[in-house]
Amino acid sequence: MNKVLREKIMEAFSSVLPITAIVLVVSVLVPMPTGTILMFLVGAALLIIGMGFFTLGADMAMMPMGEGIGIQLTRSKSLFLILFISFVMGVIITVAEPDLQVLARQVPSVPPMALILTVAVGVGIFLLIAVLRTLLKIPLAVLLIIFYIIVFGLAFFTPANFIPVAFDSGGVTTGPITVPFILAMGVGVASIRSDKNSQDDSFGLVALCSVGPILAVMLLGIFYHPAGASVASHVVPHVENSRDVVKSFARELPVYAGEVLTALGAIVAFFVIFQLVSRRYKKHQLIRIAVGFGYTFIGLVVFLTGVNVGFIPVGQLVGSQLGAAPFRWILVPLGMLIGYFIVAAEPAVHVLNKQVEEISSGAISQKVMNRGLSIGMAIALGITMVRILTGIHLMWILIPGYTFALVLTFFVPKIFTGIAFDSGGVCSGPMTSTFLLPLAMGTCEGVGRDLMLNAFGIVAMVAMTPLIIIQLLGLVYGRKVKPVALTPEEAAAEAISIAEAGEITEYDNEEEPSRE
Repeated sequence: MNKVLREKIMEAFSSVLPITAIVLVVSVLVPMPTGTILMFLVGAALLIIGMGFFTLGADMAMMPMGEGIGIQLTRSKSLFLILFISFVMGVIITVAEPDLQVLARQVPSVPPMALILTVAVGVGIFLLIAVLRTLLKIPLAVLLIIFYIIVFGLAFFTPANFIPVAFDSGGVTTGPITVPFILAMGVGVASIRSDKNSQDDSFGLVALCSVGPILAVMLLGIFYHPAGASVASHVVPHVENSRDVVKSFARELPVYAGEVLTALGAIVAFFVIFQLVSRRYKKHQLIRIAVGFGYTFIGLVVFLTGVNVGFIPVGQLVGSQLGAAPFRWILVPLGMLIGYFIVAAEPAVHVLNKQVEEISSGAISQKVMNRGLSIGMAIALGITMVRILTGIHLMWILIPGYTFALVLTFFVPKIFTGIAFDSGGVCSGPMTSTFLLPLAMGTCEGVGRDLMLNAFGIVAMVAMTPLIIIQLLGLVYGRKVKPVALTPEEAAAEAISIAEAGEITEYDNEEEPSRE
């Protein structure tokens, strides 16, 4: 086995092991059929293998591709072309995002494709705005304040049962396909600038791309008038032996393979056109990127099959049984414990943490980021369980939470604002949509709450708390991060080195460094 791949799989194993152990301990409190536990264990094994392949594939393909497009795009003299391509890329990668497809299937009152296209257009428009912000050096905090004021103002006109779905859509769009590409694109766009704030503006694209879907889905709720908004119900499959377990996974594997193939196919097609026009990468670089796409495909198919087939039944079963139990309040500390450990199992989190450590020259380590995100996720799950058990409306939590997060932007270093708002989207990945959302839905069923009003919103909570925790972290670690003004040549060289995709640093362009 490839040495790097083995290391990635071992990292994934250490990330997934705690959440697996927690669920097995919970199975003592909540009696589960042996077949269901076996499906969960098989799902966990597939999750580990899939995450290992995916993270290696992202390093080899998604990161250098996104960064290369970002650098090449901003060299164009046509602002219209830059914005148009940004919009198209935003739409393509959003339609390709598996997390969004999972969410769309949970809301049968709206046709899945209508919801997906609405969210995709929202991301496309805001990716365009994010690139424009970087080029024009507009402070991220200013745009975030403006757009979140619009979001909460529009919430007053949106059907109440559609608000949680809108906020959740902002979280699920920034998943394992979207995040590596957008993060790398942000580094590429910012690297063209040589001012002292270019490093700070490397982050923030994911943050703005999370706002677009919220506004788009709110508008959909206002004008579409969904009749009797409802939620899809999950039936725990009955399996009696290992053969049934294998059949369950084998039956779903081709489905997710088709979804991922369609998703990556759109990105590959765009990349081929980009390469034909720009001739940016050399032959051996293209081979490496192609291999990276292969790893990404295998990783996502295995990962999504594992979490969708193995984790959804367990999440819903645990939530429904504990929610109906006399000791239902145990869901609050249990939720916090699950939240603390589950964030390490999100594929995109590893991509963000690595990018943050490299951009900050080690001042913000991956360990520090992991700890901050884990605390944020624990708080999010604790508050969510309290909200479901008591019936508190989501807006009573989101409005003061986002207000506090936006106020903090005036006191922390700019780079932490970008990282914090990016991390909010990154944390709400496939583990949230396939385990935590079913957990919340099961809890609502057990308690007797409305699923649209109470189960949905968990992704929004997961996306909000890191905004506060990471910025508070910035107050402590901010002095260690010292932006340095770079020459254009140094900025380009630094951005290229961050790609970390072997030696993908040779370019035909004479202005850029060549490393033979």
